[in-house]
Amino acid sequence: MALVCEIVSVGTELLLGSIANTDARDISRGLAEAGIHCYFHTTVGDNDKRLSEALRIAQDRADIIITTGGLGPTCDDITKQTVCQTFGVPLELHSETWERILAYFERIGRPVTENNRQQAMVPKGGIVFENDWGTAPGCGFHLSGGAGTEGGKSIYLLPGPPKECMPMFNNCLLPILKKMSGTVIVSRNINVFGMGESEVEDLLRPLMEAATNPTLAPYANGGEVTLRVTASAETAEEAFTLTEPMVAEVSSVLGDLVYGVDEQSLAGAALKLLDKSGCRLAVAESCTGGLTSSRLTSVPGASKSFLGGVVAYATDVKTGLLHVPEETVAQYGSVSDETALAMARGVCEATGAELGLGITGLAGPASDGSGVELGTVCIALYDRRDGSCEQVRRNFGDERGRVRNMSSLTALDFVRRKLTGHP
Repeated sequence: MALVCEIVSVGTELLLGSIANTDARDISRGLAEAGIHCYFHTTVGDNDKRLSEALRIAQDRADIIITTGGLGPTCDDITKQTVCQTFGVPLELHSETWERILAYFERIGRPVTENNRQQAMVPKGGIVFENDWGTAPGCGFHLSGGAGTEGGKSIYLLPGPPKECMPMFNNCLLPILKKMSGTVIVSRNINVFGMGESEVEDLLRPLMEAATNPTLAPYANGGEVTLRVTASAETAEEAFTLTEPMVAEVSSVLGDLVYGVDEQSLAGAALKLLDKSGCRLAVAESCTGGLTSSRLTSVPGASKSFLGGVVAYATDVKTGLLHVPEETVAQYGSVSDETALAMARGVCEATGAELGLGITGLAGPASDGSGVELGTVCIALYDRRDGSCEQVRRNFGDERGRVRNMSSLTALDFVRRKLTGHP
């Protein structure tokens, strides 16, 4: 049976929202890699009573407890003392750590205050993780039979700053957890665009309900849907092999709605196809304000296939920089199929790109008095090689952020479909 871990994050600043709890997120990914289930994230402020209560609850429902934060020298750094008091484990001075702390302060030319000594106090008989990325060491100990044994509990304490926590977790603790687990979990992501989460779930529900190992689950992801296929086995290779039939079946059911498996982004998928085809892309954006170009340039190596973008927000920029005919705007309006096409053609001529995207729309939050329905977006993809053009007109509602996001994603999907021959 797979081990279960609970992450207890300590720090009032987390509860106040002053900082994001990236430690819990990143540790959870490592736990999945090690084949260990994480059912609960608990966040507690710098209060010994509430922390002790949280630890007792975690002890009842998890085999492993990992705490983050509260290992520093100040009075609000209570994690180590509270954990040891809760589980009846005494603290002792770890001389090697104390020497490291003394050497560190001597190296940076600052005096050592007495409160720094508490950083060198560790659970008696436990394990110590030397901190090569800061001062406070991590530590751990085992209760009732030892790590990973029947009825045994393992508690590990890590520092809070991510630049210390994650290197220590990855280099010191994760190898221990993998050895304890004896199981590896592999997750594959099937990337979907063009169908909502509820529709995807309804279509695949019988498959999801019947799945055991691997499992299949959907989640919405900023206008897209990601289907996660997760399998467990003794080795990563075996787990990966278990996912393959499910990935193939889901891809067959959803067809061209799937833009990739384990793909980082729709922009990345489009760029791979552009590179393979030898085509270069340029973008002319109005309502999306550079969002599409930003998505493309966030992908390393985008310059091989993406030449550049123009944010033509004002009508004068459309007509002056992209040479959109003034009569086109006058007759059809800024938000029209004709203007989108002229923008796409203009950015191709300006950059020399083989393919040009033109995106124009009314994102709101209010109507502009032109008679165009709020949320309307016109997208054109122009091919300079043969003068052909494909266009799409959509309405994405009245929420400005959604209109811009979906317009950009739809434009990138337009490029993908053009290059794969899908309508």
